[in-house]
Amino acid sequence: METVDVRSSGSRTPTILRHERPLFLSGAENRTPVNTPETFHGDAWRRIAKRGNDCPHRLYTLWSVILPSSAARPIPSLDAYEAILFDLDGVLTPTAEIHMHAWRTMFTEVFAEKGVVAPYTDEDYYLHLDGKQRMEGVASMLASRGIELPFGTVTDSPDADTVCGIGNRKNVVFQRVLEEEGISPYPGSLALVQELHSMGMPMSVVSSSKNAVWVLKAAHLTDFFPVVVDGVVAGTEGLGSKPAPDMFLHAARLMDVDPARSVVFEDAISGVAAAHAGAFGLVIGVDRGVGEQTLLDAGANLVTDDLAVFLGVTE
Repeated sequence: METVDVRSSGSRTPTILRHERPLFLSGAENRTPVNTPETFHGDAWRRIAKRGNDCPHRLYTLWSVILPSSAARPIPSLDAYEAILFDLDGVLTPTAEIHMHAWRTMFTEVFAEKGVVAPYTDEDYYLHLDGKQRMEGVASMLASRGIELPFGTVTDSPDADTVCGIGNRKNVVFQRVLEEEGISPYPGSLALVQELHSMGMPMSVVSSSKNAVWVLKAAHLTDFFPVVVDGVVAGTEGLGSKPAPDMFLHAARLMDVDPARSVVFEDAISGVAAAHAGAFGLVIGVDRGVGEQTLLDAGANLVTDDLAVFLGVTE
């Protein structure tokens, strides 16, 4: 079933979109299938939903959300904006899973070597590593266990007992897994990118990973994204890591677009916070495991688990 969960977050209008069928509205006392506008008095929300019968694949589309005592505000379609900026890992490709595997393998070994009692968990990935440039993530992860190491240099050997050495060790694991298993885009993400490309929508990739260009090539996505701002560019240009908005704002400058008229798709807490800090017009959280409410709290306007919900949604 498709679930649409609407919650308040200050003056923003956060919305959770689920790409399943039939359409249900959640957040009220009862989960009720709807085909017409419905009012739930129990939580003082009025939710209006409309089935998108003219959308490809018969997708269900959220039509508008009304906060108490406010006028109707339609959820904007993507073609109302000047440009779309995508994070890579976890948004376009499931490389986040490979990153998680590589981090888990590497830090489990590091903690064992250093006698750390508290084991590495997936929560550590979301709190300290997800969306950050690699060396900053390593430093944050080590600090969470009270480990102090010299920073070293980016050319340190993977065997070096430095922040950079540990970061490079992780990258060796990541590249080995990617080479052995390959990568394919999420089907819904690929379909949306292809549709936006056919419309002539300017698009870019903004990723903290230094492997972004290689991953795009492996996933056959390179031709869709003439602008790529990744960890390599960030290092060269001196851009702050997410949650600083620097990387997104740099991409917007390269695309010659107004951030306020642009959309960002992000799955990481730090990435959502970065887009929010950059005052982008629409920040869409992509929930691949971090949690819907967490992404809303970080500054997302919308949260979805499948980019296919935006297919065929036009003004």
